[in-house]
Amino acid sequence: MPVLTDTIAAISTPPGPGAIGILRLSGPDAASIAERCFKPLGHKSLLEHKPKELVYGDLLDSGGQAIDRVLCTYSLGPNSYTGEDTAEFQCHGSPMVLTLGLEALFAAGARQAKAGEFTRRAFLNGRLDLAQAEAVGDLLSAQSREGARHAAGQLAGALSRKIGDIYSALVDVMAHFHAVLDYPDEDIDPFLMEELSTTLEEQEDRLWKLYSSGHRGSLLTQGLKCPIVGRPNAGKSSLLNALAGYDRAIVTDIPGTTRDTVEVSIQVKGVLVRLIDTAGIRESGDPIERIGVERSRAAMEGCNLVLMVCDGSVPFTEEDGTLLEECLNRAETVLVWNKTDLSSAPVPFFYLPEELEEHLHTVSVSVKTGAGLEELEEAMRTLAEEFFPRAQEESYGQLLTNQRQIEAAELACHCVRRAREALEAGVTPDALLTDVEEALSALGELTGQSVREDVTDRIFSKFCVGK
Repeated sequence: MPVLTDTIAAISTPPGPGAIGILRLSGPDAASIAERCFKPLGHKSLLEHKPKELVYGDLLDSGGQAIDRVLCTYSLGPNSYTGEDTAEFQCHGSPMVLTLGLEALFAAGARQAKAGEFTRRAFLNGRLDLAQAEAVGDLLSAQSREGARHAAGQLAGALSRKIGDIYSALVDVMAHFHAVLDYPDEDIDPFLMEELSTTLEEQEDRLWKLYSSGHRGSLLTQGLKCPIVGRPNAGKSSLLNALAGYDRAIVTDIPGTTRDTVEVSIQVKGVLVRLIDTAGIRESGDPIERIGVERSRAAMEGCNLVLMVCDGSVPFTEEDGTLLEECLNRAETVLVWNKTDLSSAPVPFFYLPEELEEHLHTVSVSVKTGAGLEELEEAMRTLAEEFFPRAQEESYGQLLTNQRQIEAAELACHCVRRAREALEAGVTPDALLTDVEEALSALGELTGQSVREDVTDRIFSKFCVGK
């Protein structure tokens, strides 16, 4: 583990004016640097106060002049977020005050923190494991209630404990096989062999469930992909604007106005849904419109839900039926009959194969008047909830949320399966050890016990400065 001898500083609140602005320091000289840039209103210096006590006073610029009246506190490692000495100034949210204050901290001996460096130090100093550190990034970027709850659960250690239980069970298996190798004259009890096989099978099952959770976890952080499709002038852009609550897409009475996809994120029952407005799908001789249609079909690739909008004031066509079947073959689909405020032509009967019919949900709306929108949102809530079933015993934070984690869990599961199959085939213990060791190494990648430096560089580079 590297020894960190420098002290870092950064502004930890978003750019621009605000009610509060925060300056943070971490490193061996954090408290003394903070003391040089701060003049308490009382008779005691900052370091004469107790750690973690809020002290009222003046923040000084690099020339020793007061620039703001602030609250300051310091903590001593290892009892701090980073595990090092830390200090924090709670200022008024003036960008100039924060800039001058940061310059003073630099002049007193600190250096500019890199992106994610505070959390990285917490990881390097053992205050957080890698799964918890990644949860900090997920919490910062959370766009939904469920996403924030999940990230908070990961930060509290829910995923780490789940991984730790599997890791511990595999270490026990390793210990047994090492004992067998160290004492080759001892016979392996057949009952113990069966017990080891059962243990490997149990851990394989737990790893498979952990790996499978990555799909739900990714949807929590990235959102459900939900294209809005239909023929031109059905009201797709108007529906997008209505669900978003503001005019995100251009709306006109001219068919073919939308030529490119337009995306907006909304929350449905606390779940992030990415609505994608698409160009009207129809045969066209216009080369630009044809490109728009191709992009509409591309937006349907890998979707989780589909809203197919039909103009309810005109008859359902064969072209509509073909598009509807295409939607149903891809994902759960809500057929949205729009323009119910107009005099509707009779809607003809249309046939759907039985295996597709159960995936169709129908709602009648008028985007113009708002009628039926609540029913549409309720249908979307019901479908969104199906992606996130939670068992009674499953706490928030137990899902994998990124591709790195998913790949590590998949590798660990594969190695344990290989070890179990080898044990059942009568392979010698030394061969089994290789598979179990590889599984432990993959689990170590999840928590950071055996992670490579280039991986940590990539993870923390995604953070913002000051976090």
